[in-house]
Order: sequence, then structure tokens, then C-alpha cells
Amino acid sequence: MASPFTQTSSDGSQERLPPPPSRPHLITCDAEAIEIAHALAPRLAEGASARDRGRILPWEEIELFTASGLGTLTVPRQFGGPEVSNETLARVFAILAAADASVAQIPQNQFGVLGLVREAASPGQQARIYADILAGHRIGNAGPERHGRAITHVTTQLARTDEGLRLTGQRYYSTGSMFAHWIPTRAVDEAGRPVFVWVRRDAPGVRVVDDWAGFGQTTTASGTVIFEAAPVDAELLIDLTPLATRPGLAGPQSQLIQAAIDAGIAAGAVAAALDFVRTKTRAWPFTVETATQDPYIIGEVGRLEIDLHAAEEVLARAGHTLDRIAAAPVTAESSAEASVAVAEAKILTTEIALEASERLLELAGSSATREGYNLGRFWRDARVHTLHDPVRWKYHLLGNYTLNGALPPRHQWN
Repeated sequence: MASPFTQTSSDGSQERLPPPPSRPHLITCDAEAIEIAHALAPRLAEGASARDRGRILPWEEIELFTASGLGTLTVPRQFGGPEVSNETLARVFAILAAADASVAQIPQNQFGVLGLVREAASPGQQARIYADILAGHRIGNAGPERHGRAITHVTTQLARTDEGLRLTGQRYYSTGSMFAHWIPTRAVDEAGRPVFVWVRRDAPGVRVVDDWAGFGQTTTASGTVIFEAAPVDAELLIDLTPLATRPGLAGPQSQLIQAAIDAGIAAGAVAAALDFVRTKTRAWPFTVETATQDPYIIGEVGRLEIDLHAAEEVLARAGHTLDRIAAAPVTAESSAEASVAVAEAKILTTEIALEASERLLELAGSSATREGYNLGRFWRDARVHTLHDPVRWKYHLLGNYTLNGALPPRHQWN
């Protein structure tokens, strides 16, 4: 891995920067994407527990992800990318999350941003952004603000100065920005219009503060980004106003990836449970000779397998639904259908992630709670990641659509 790059912030502190981008492998088809994900997963799994325990940020693992070409999966073919299906995209994220859910979460915002670029950017902007991705650039995310009563409230201000466009504001839950080359974010311009702006990670006036302190997903570096009159690339300024009336799939696709990560956490927890029961769990006295012969453990494993496979199947169906809808002009009705399909997947993957990570400890037994095994990380990761958007609203979305024909609100969490 390249030596760390640093820059000095305005407060005198040193910040680590990602190494300059290098051109990744060019993936050519869906099957190759799945194959590469399976090949990468063991390398992510190695050391995942130690990274979680010591909160060691996965710099090297993110470089491996980028070099593999998996960061380019949604770049359209007309711009030289593989443009894999949404179903494949979900499978890739589930495979990676089963190995290390934190590493899988770090690039999720890159794909969310690329979905917005596809729907709102001009052809020239798209060509430039996609070219950067194919050249190995990573996109981070400067997330929501903490002000206001709604998560969509934005006060981050874009201003025109004699030196050009400058951005000022403070954003939180900024997963991926620590490792990124570009940090895009939402802002308001001087006329009060919503805009999407792009700032270089190493630009003056940009600080990425590693203050994420969640008890799960510990190594995502989902901290704070501070912009202090940071220069904005004027050529990549995207007006978001038209999206208010234009149906699209950026929100459902972003949510599909969230659901895939939860499915991956569940699969990782089930695999860990099976391994522990087979190799370490002792049989309950006076019942059977080995834990693998315990009829109650056998029954619980069967139920977990059914629930996991059901969630994975509904996730795959949601990806297939997005692919079908994307093949035609997207309407308000078809956009709503996509949101509903992904909501169904999000509900089931949330439930199985929490259930499997809890059952892991119950099936494995009291010795599995030893800190050295660190099996609690699966539940901590599941609990933290499934809180990104309240699943209670997915039930409401689904019920209101089914009962009353109400189309879900269009935003990045639907």
C-alpha cells in the first residue's frame, strides 16, 4: 500500500489523505462482478474482528476494493463502464458485507451519488464524473446536518466570491469521506435553490473529522465534514430543483444497497453461528453427545436459513424490479413501485440481520460472549446500520400503498 498522505488543517492538526487514484480493473459483465466480490471477501474478512476491536480504519481494504473495479459497477456502458444490473449490485454488497460490514458501507454513498448524477447531471458533467470513477477516484459523502427538525434540512451555503464558488457548512454521518477524493454534498445557493456541489477532499477549507463513535460499524469513519469557504468546482454544480417533479430511481437504488448490507450482516452472522456450533459449542448435559445433535439448535438453524433465504430472495426480486423499471421511461407510478419493492426487502433484511446476530450468541452458548471471539460485532453492526432509516416507515409506506394506493414520497431514503 502507498505511504500515507497528510495535509495540515486550519487548526494545525494533521489529516490523513487517500493516496492519488490509480486506474482499477475494468469489469466487463455481471458474472465477473460477482466473481470478483467473492474473491475479495476473504481478504476483507481477514482481520475484520481485529479492526472492529481496535477501531483500525480499513485504508488498505478500501484500496483493494477500488483496485478490484467494484467501485465502477454502475457507470453506464456509453461512458465505458460495466453498468451491471441492480440485482448484481445488491449481491455484490451482500457478499462484501458478510465479510466486513464496515468496509461494505464505506462505498455505499458513492453509488447513491452516482444514481443522482445519472438523473440530474448534464451529459458533460456525467462524462467527467464517470471518467474520474473509471480512473479510480472515490466519492465520499457529506451527510445530513444536525440543525432543524427534519433530516432534509439544509443550511450549508454556497456563495459566489471574487475567487469563485465557496462552500461553508458542517455535515455529519459522512461515510466514505475520510477515504474519498471527491466530497459532494447538498447545499443552498444565494437564491435559496437546492444544489449539489463537488469539493476535492484535499481542497483548502475542508476538514474531515474522525469523530464517529457508534458502538457498531466502528470503522466506517462516518464522522464530520467541515467546509470553511472551501472551493467548489463550478463545472460540476448540479441544480436539484427539477428532481422535485421528476420521478427517478436514485432513492430506491440507494435503499437497495442499504438492504443488501443488512442481508450480508445476516449471512455473516449465520455463518459464524454454524462455525462456532460445529467447532466450539458444548452439548447440554445429559442430552446429546455434540451440540450439532441438539434438536433445538438444529431447528433454530433451519428457521434462520429459511428467514435468511426469504430475505435474500425478496432483495433479489427488488433488484430485478428496479432493472425492469429502469428499462423504460420512469413514471411516478413505476418509481413508486420501485420504492415499494425495496421497502419490502429492507423490512426483511432488517429483521433477519437483527435476528441472526442475536441468535448467533444464543445458539453458540455462553462461551461465545468472550471478548476474544468478538461475535457481538455482528449484532452491533446490524443494530447500527439498520437505524439509518427507520424501518417503521417502511411498514407504513408498504401498507399505505397497498391499502390506499398512496405513492411513497420521493427522496433518497425511499
